[in-house]
Amino acid sequence: MMDDLSSQEQSFVRFENIDKSYDGKLLVVENLNLDIAKGEFLTLLGPSGSGKTTTLMMLAGFENPTHGEIYLESTPISNITPHKRGIGMVFQNYALFPHMTIFENLAFPLKVRKFSNEDVKTKIDKILSMVSLSGYENRMPNQLSGGQQQRVAVARALVFDPKLVLMDEPLGALDKNLRENMQYELKHIHESLGVTVVYVTHDQGEALTMSNRIAVFNDGFVQQLSSPSKLYEEPENSFVAKFIGENNTIEGTVKEISNNVCKVETKDGSVIHANPISVSTTGEKTRMSVRPEKISVRSDSQFENNFSAIVKEIIYHGDHTRVRVELLGQDEFILKVPNASDFAEVNINDSINLGWSAVDCRALDPK
Repeated sequence: MMDDLSSQEQSFVRFENIDKSYDGKLLVVENLNLDIAKGEFLTLLGPSGSGKTTTLMMLAGFENPTHGEIYLESTPISNITPHKRGIGMVFQNYALFPHMTIFENLAFPLKVRKFSNEDVKTKIDKILSMVSLSGYENRMPNQLSGGQQQRVAVARALVFDPKLVLMDEPLGALDKNLRENMQYELKHIHESLGVTVVYVTHDQGEALTMSNRIAVFNDGFVQQLSSPSKLYEEPENSFVAKFIGENNTIEGTVKEISNNVCKVETKDGSVIHANPISVSTTGEKTRMSVRPEKISVRSDSQFENNFSAIVKEIIYHGDHTRVRVELLGQDEFILKVPNASDFAEVNINDSINLGWSAVDCRALDPK
């Protein structure tokens, strides 16, 4: 697995050989080994049923591992009840007490932990200022908007200075603009407090925006663990390439490998030069991945791959134009052309020349 913690970084949270089954047969999480650094914002990303939420629930203490152990600051926690783990939680549905004021909601985790009245007020004033809700202490939850309620939920998870904060799809109920604003707010809160955050989402854009590292889950396994940029630019398998961002895929058979470049023959007999990530011998089947923005509209000698294509669809997106073309026997090949470039205007059914480099075309597993 890539991007594990360096030897200089002490593991703050560790999942060691974790399996989880609900029926004794099917493993929803299998052989999970994952280290999380202190102060890190780690996102568990994946489709429904991939194991990400189960992993979070085991860390919170709401589920127990079938096998293996979870450590928090080197202490095994599987037999420690959730409320004694010192962990803050934020859920999608806010989970605020509807009969309590905002002050009372925030005071609840502090009073449970025996903070003095003076400390309670000081901490609540500080956290409300941090989430831009100063002056809302006496309001009831139903007097706040969805975004304000979610900020209160975040504040309640942070107010008692937890070692660790877990967030389970916390922005899923918000509309698009509010969700994007909250992503930046959460990112800034994390940066200012330095608290360790483990965040679950199925939204790849959300994960790329907020995280230090992302663990991509599928079928109970971590498919790749990397920084956002590395995950996007250097997917290690076909699932990650498809799941993260828009992606063109081309199937073929490896015909030659030399000097860190492989030649792949496609179904229509064309030959593509690619970066051999998951292939090592001739005759192997592969699925190549190339991002739409890596494709140049003007093919020339600087690219190993040069082809002509027929324009099938043009969609204006403000900062770029999305062009769908027919290429290599498939008509769902996408390129993104920046509108600030000197890209000449084209029309439907025009023939255009395309080029891309071998290093940007990753030969992955054929799944």
